[in-house]
Amino acid sequence: MAAKDPCKKHACEIQKCLQANNYLESKCEAVFQEMRRCCAKYPKGVSLSCSGFKGVEKEREKRAIFHLGR
Repeated sequence: MAAKDPCKKHACEIQKCLQANNYLESKCEAVFQEMRRCCAKYPKGVSLSCSGFKGVEKEREKRAIFHLGR
């Protein structure tokens, strides 16, 4: 049996929040912060959810920088 993903609960909460708020990321910042905290607790590879989340976070940062440069 595979080990339980320690941050999966937070990933699910992000999806729920985004759906409830018409996918406006700004409305879910607190939930994103909880996911960041969870991912920071564990070494790379422990949480499959974090591996996908870190890619999403990098993309969010790129978009934010792009919008600031306009």
